[in-house]
Amino acid sequence: MAEGFQPNLVGFLCNWCSYAAADLAGSNRLEVPASLTTIRVMCSSRVNPVFLLAAYLRGADGILLAGCHPGDCHYLTGNYYARRRFALLIKILETFGIGSGRFRLSWISASEGQRFAQVTNEFAQSILKLGPSPIKSRPFLD
Repeated sequence: MAEGFQPNLVGFLCNWCSYAAADLAGSNRLEVPASLTTIRVMCSSRVNPVFLLAAYLRGADGILLAGCHPGDCHYLTGNYYARRRFALLIKILETFGIGSGRFRLSWISASEGQRFAQVTNEFAQSILKLGPSPIKSRPFLD
């Protein structure tokens, strides 16, 4: 692990639940990783796996995809599609040498600001233990 390493985290957050939970965590002044860049999406199912691969290639050490709890999606079945899609994505990530530990899928409702803070802090700690992304140091990215 690099000395003074601070992981670059990207969070794709559902507009209706997890983004609202992030807002609640901020309103309650709960501690979340400062290196977390949030991207608001209308539904977790709308996140194309290509977006995640692009984020890794641009320097992300870890990516969090968070949406409504299964059965509570504002678009009825969006989170089921997301869960299925990203089960396959984990195999692709391993092919690229990224490893499944650098990706996390979580269900966080709008009222769970405390859970949002807990999930993001645990994820940041796990990425900190893994160190910088292995594809970050590849010469073709420079």
